[in-house]
Amino acid sequence: MIRLSRTRRAVQAATLALVASVALSGCDFDVYHLPLPGGTDTGDDPITITAEFADVLDLVPQSSVKVNDVSVGKVTDIELDGFNALVTMEIKGDSELPSDAIASIRQTSLLGEKFVSLSAPAGGGSGEQIESGADIPLERTGRNPEVEEVFGALSLLLNGGGVAQLKTISQELNLALDGREDSARSVLTQIRDLMGTLDDNKADIVSAIDSLNGLAVSVRQQQGSIDAALEELPSALDSLDRQRDDLVKMLSALQNLSDVGVRVIKRSKDVTIQSFRQLQPVLTNLADAGDDLVNSFNVILTYPFVDEVVGRDPQVARNLHVGDYTNLSVQLDVDLTDLPEVPGLPCFELDAIPDDVPLDLAQLCQDAQDAIAKWLAPLTLPKDFRLSVDIDPQSFF
Repeated sequence: MIRLSRTRRAVQAATLALVASVALSGCDFDVYHLPLPGGTDTGDDPITITAEFADVLDLVPQSSVKVNDVSVGKVTDIELDGFNALVTMEIKGDSELPSDAIASIRQTSLLGEKFVSLSAPAGGGSGEQIESGADIPLERTGRNPEVEEVFGALSLLLNGGGVAQLKTISQELNLALDGREDSARSVLTQIRDLMGTLDDNKADIVSAIDSLNGLAVSVRQQQGSIDAALEELPSALDSLDRQRDDLVKMLSALQNLSDVGVRVIKRSKDVTIQSFRQLQPVLTNLADAGDDLVNSFNVILTYPFVDEVVGRDPQVARNLHVGDYTNLSVQLDVDLTDLPEVPGLPCFELDAIPDDVPLDLAQLCQDAQDAIAKWLAPLTLPKDFRLSVDIDPQSFF
C-alpha cells in the first residue's frame, strides 16, 4: 500500500507539471515579465525610453541601466524590430540626460553581466532634457566588443597574423633606409608639406570637384549632341584628309604672306610711327571737340541761315548777330512797269515819255538802288554787303 501511494503521488506530480506547462505555453508566458525582487529603484515618477540596437548580445530584461556607472533604471523589455533589437528602459525621472543621449551595451567586468550605459554625446549634447517616450536611434547606439571577439582577434594576430614577420619587416626597413635617412626625412617632410597644402586648399579642391561634377552633369545632358558629333567626326576627318594638300598649300602661302608682312612692317615702321605722331594733334583736337563737332553738322550745311541758330523771328536774329557778317551778295530783278512812289525817286508814267526823250537806264538803276538802300538803312547789314539792280529793258515795251 505504501509503494502504491508513492507511485500515485509521482503520477499526480507529473500530471500536474504537464498541465501547468501546457497552460503556461497556451497563455504565451514569459518569465522575464514576472515581477522579480531587487533591481534598481526608479522612484515615484520614472520615465520610459527606447533604444534601437543592431546587436544586444545576451542582454536580458531586468538588466541595469547606468549613467556614469551609477544605476538609474532597468531594462523592461526587448523586442525584435525588423533586423534590429528595440530595448525599452525605465529610468529615474531626475536623471540628468540630454535629449540626444547615446546608449551602449557594456559589461560590469570581464565575465560580468551586461548593462545599458547612457551618456551625453562628446559635444555636451543639447540643452533640453530627455523626456518620457523618447527614442534613441540606431545612429546613437553601440556595444563594446565581447571577450570572445577580443581573444579571437588576438589569436588571429598571433597565429596567422604578421607578428612573426615584424622582425623581418624591421630588418628590411633598416636595410632600405641605411644611408638614406636624409632622403627619407626629406620625403616625409615633402609629404607633410603636401598634406598641409592640400588641407589649406581643401575648400578650393571641394569647389573644383563640385564644378567638375557640374561639368559632368552638363556633359551627360548633352550626350545626344556629343554622340551625334562623334558620329559625324569620321566624315569630317575624311574631308580634312582629302583636302590636306590644299591646307598645306594654304598654310605655306600664309607663311609667305606673313614673311612679306613682317618685311613691310619693318621697312615702314619709322614712317608709320611718324605718321601716327603727326596724326596725334589732329586726333587730340577731335577728342577735345567732343560733342561740338557732331552738333556743328546741324548748321554747317545751311550756315548762317539756320532757324535753330538765328531763330525764326527776324528781330531775334538781328539781336543775336549784331556785328557779325559774311560775304553776302544780293541781286534784285526790278520790274518798273508798276513802280511805287519812292521818296527821292522821280515818278512818271512810262507811257507819258515822248519818243524823242532818251531814257537813261543807268541813271534809272542808280535811282532804284538809292531808293532800296533807304529801305534797307534801318537794318544792320555786313560792311561788305553789295547790292546790284538789274532792269530788264524789255519791261518797257
